[in-house]
Amino acid sequence: MTVQVSSPVDVVTATVIRSAMETICFEMATYVSRTATTPILNQSNERNATILDATGRLAALSVGIPQFMLSSTLPVRFAADFFAGDLHPGDVLIANDPYHGGGHLPDVNVFAPVFDAEGTLVLFASIQCHHGDTGGAMAGGYNVFAKDIWSEGVRYPVLKLVDRGVERKDVVLMMRANNRLPGFIGDLRSQVGAAQLGARRLTEIIEDYGAGTVRAAVEWSIGDATRRFSAEIAAWPDGVYEADVYVDSDPAGNTDIHVHVAITVEGDRLIIDFEGSDTRPHITAWSTFGNTRGNVIAQLASLVDPSIPKNEGFFHCIDLRVPPGCCLNPPEGKPVSSGTHHPGVEVGDAIALAMSQIIPDRCCPQSYKFGSPRQMWGDADPRTGVAFFDHGGEVSAGWVSAAKGTDGWGALSASNGNLIKASAEINEQLFPHILRGRNYLTDSGGPGRWRGGCGSHFVKEVRTPTRVNQYIVNQRHTHPGIAGGHDGTPDRCTVGTVEVSPAVSGVLLQTGERLDYRFGGGGGWGDPLLRDPQAVLDDVWDEYVSVEGARRDYGVVITGSLAEMTLALDLEATEQERKARR
Repeated sequence: MTVQVSSPVDVVTATVIRSAMETICFEMATYVSRTATTPILNQSNERNATILDATGRLAALSVGIPQFMLSSTLPVRFAADFFAGDLHPGDVLIANDPYHGGGHLPDVNVFAPVFDAEGTLVLFASIQCHHGDTGGAMAGGYNVFAKDIWSEGVRYPVLKLVDRGVERKDVVLMMRANNRLPGFIGDLRSQVGAAQLGARRLTEIIEDYGAGTVRAAVEWSIGDATRRFSAEIAAWPDGVYEADVYVDSDPAGNTDIHVHVAITVEGDRLIIDFEGSDTRPHITAWSTFGNTRGNVIAQLASLVDPSIPKNEGFFHCIDLRVPPGCCLNPPEGKPVSSGTHHPGVEVGDAIALAMSQIIPDRCCPQSYKFGSPRQMWGDADPRTGVAFFDHGGEVSAGWVSAAKGTDGWGALSASNGNLIKASAEINEQLFPHILRGRNYLTDSGGPGRWRGGCGSHFVKEVRTPTRVNQYIVNQRHTHPGIAGGHDGTPDRCTVGTVEVSPAVSGVLLQTGERLDYRFGGGGGWGDPLLRDPQAVLDDVWDEYVSVEGARRDYGVVITGSLAEMTLALDLEATEQERKARR
């Protein structure tokens, strides 16, 4: 498909149009949060809005989860080719297939084409949301024991959900019949409404400025990102920088899933090559090419000027090499539900560690260690008598990395973007559980000149018999430190009396039994012996670090007792302790 571009656009007009598109993305995402029926969307905000040009190139984005927004392009690109000449005003399409550009089946992309007055395709408005079920062999969309993609759920490479403004009842019926959750169609229609809203707003922009000017503005914005990212790369020393990271195991227990990256800086371009990553055919940890591609750009974007527009221009600056058959570009048919997370996010870890050799000041892994989101379900909520399904959308509080100048803080890693995890009050209102604990764990943040964020102790008690699925990682290969910072602490989880390592499915908790999860801390940044002793004392007061941990991890000697409120720095002893270690 050829992109039609008119005469060049001035910088001010191009920037105004780009800003308008970003605002439309925000409005689309907000529309879903206000109209969706299930908590994963109307509370947790797991939705991502983007605008793409007629060929599926990323033109603009706004709020969302970085790597998921950046993976929205390939499904739209496939649809543009598949329906070439057969797209019309009023159409709305849907896609979720990992092997036609997507990440995993729960992430459903709904998008609408946008035309000018002559009927020429100009843009797409896209809204991608995570859904709570995919119709596979296991409820919840995360069949971590699946042997193939078909066991995980129903694949939609691309469907027309709305044809020239008329909802296709046959498609809606088919999708309703292949999903366990009663709110699925309501959430889907929320996405359709958001895509239609985006299409209307973009049509208004085309009417105001003209299609040629809008196309030229998109070209300018993509070119601007390319120029500015290239300039950043050109300032880096040429060379090859490599890193290796590992996932503890896949859900089936195959250990040490290996991600290797070699980053070549050549002038103002990058070659990012994952040759050497795991190729064992029997593993069940697979990240699709689209998912890997999104994680690559999400990590690279965090290393450079944050004001550079996040669009197709980033992709223009890199030669991405992901060998077919490796764990980051699987053969079609491999299961990918948990692989979107692991080894998907380990791509970010690997790039951060490789680039920390030359620009450590900018490196902070854009990753998390979820394993896969927990699912808990039962036949009857005792308050209503109705079956329930909890997608594990509450606060997890772990794996928050430090960056140069900033300790890890808060409950969500930067890679979660604007994802909001539900409060205890919301969770207890929706599901028959009681949250008995949610506290930071002392000495869990990776020591560093800037400390990693603490992990947390999470305890959930069930009020009715409840089944649990859980897959965990970060038990041996923990969240990495940067520039001499130490790694965070490991995760540990028990479901009733069953210790999870690495995965369980359908474990029954009886009324009053508990799920107990100790989330690991984030990696530190820089040498812990360079941390300001006063900052260490403050951490002890706040119970982020113990008196013993202050000396063990930071070489800081603290006297007195927290219980008696008599803590004090011994600066002379601290200086001697640190000198001896050096």
